[in-house]
Amino acid sequence: MLRAIRAVTLAGVAAFAVAALTAAALPARAETVGEVGVDWLGNDIMIDAVSDPKIKGITCHVTYFDRSVIDRLKNGNWFEDPSNNSIACRQTGPIEIGDIELSKEGEEVFRAGLSLVWKNLLVTRIYDRKNDTLIYLAHSRELTDGSAKMSITTIPLYGQTVTWQNGKPQ
Repeated sequence: MLRAIRAVTLAGVAAFAVAALTAAALPARAETVGEVGVDWLGNDIMIDAVSDPKIKGITCHVTYFDRSVIDRLKNGNWFEDPSNNSIACRQTGPIEIGDIELSKEGEEVFRAGLSLVWKNLLVTRIYDRKNDTLIYLAHSRELTDGSAKMSITTIPLYGQTVTWQNGKPQ
């Protein structure tokens, strides 16, 4: 019963958020592959699988906290989930690297809203040329206050058979 109420209410919030963000194109889509209940209020830890849209053969699993309707009513702050998250990326097939950003700022691979408008969970990919390694950083971005909560994972390319669409950068 509570899940049904939560699903209907969250569906309305999600529909509004999608309508508000229709102009924004998300870099990658996530598929929910796990959902672990953590308390009697109906709060869950969600596990999403995200494929890097520019690198074939890499899959990242991102976790985040999904607050229930009961928790939102009890504690207020109706439109926001915590910034807590974690990431693990692994090679899941032959690696084929497309046209990726090579700057130190990297490139956004995935974005999901943690609030109605102001907070996002981001996954950013950075290529470490010196160590021939892909770095994936999960972090939250807020309009007014950044969060120091982050998680990082790496995929070393050394010794791997990697196909670079535009040739390996020097």
